[in-house]
Amino acid sequence: MNKIILDLCGGTGAWSKPYKDNGYDVRNITLPKYDIEISYPAGNNIVFMNGSRKNIITIEMRNIYGILAAPPCTQFSFARTNAKQPRNLYSGMHTVKCCLDIIHWCQYGITKDTQKFSPLKFWALENPNRGMLKWFLGKPAFIFNPYDFGDNYKKETALWGCFNEPKKNPIKCTGSKFDYMKSKDIHPEFYGKYNRKARRAITPEGFAQAFYEANK
Repeated sequence: MNKIILDLCGGTGAWSKPYKDNGYDVRNITLPKYDIEISYPAGNNIVFMNGSRKNIITIEMRNIYGILAAPPCTQFSFARTNAKQPRNLYSGMHTVKCCLDIIHWCQYGITKDTQKFSPLKFWALENPNRGMLKWFLGKPAFIFNPYDFGDNYKKETALWGCFNEPKKNPIKCTGSKFDYMKSKDIHPEFYGKYNRKARRAITPEGFAQAFYEANK
């Protein structure tokens, strides 16, 4: 069986794309098809569905090779200055905890008491570095900007998890800070298909490839 990669809150699937391109069995668990907040363990499996229960999949935990998680940063971001509703950290953390629950369900699956390796080859959870999630998860394991991996813009991002660090190969950044970029310049390949909010959440291609190379 192919190695399964769970891409939790994966959106366009940009982070997991190198895995998919190289033959891994990528499962993008993202709205509206699947809601990670409606997931549960069932024996040795994890069941995913959405609120309407029209889409239901069951995945055997022992076949899950790695997990990528990108929970929405809306409630944690310091850039959230014009929101119409008050910040709701409880709601934001509920989604994060659902991601962590899924990771933990897989990690519980050791086969013997003396096992010295993790059931998951890797797991990583990302969010903007300049935000409030650090208040809850502590110091990130890895921080990067897109230009560290060849993409000419700035968006400082933090990773928590258990993974091999991707090797940085920074370029001289002549681009703008992400928040000041013109809408049409934010992942132009998706311009017209996704709104600005969705496009600003897309994982930079250079980082995604470097992460794959370090965590095959």
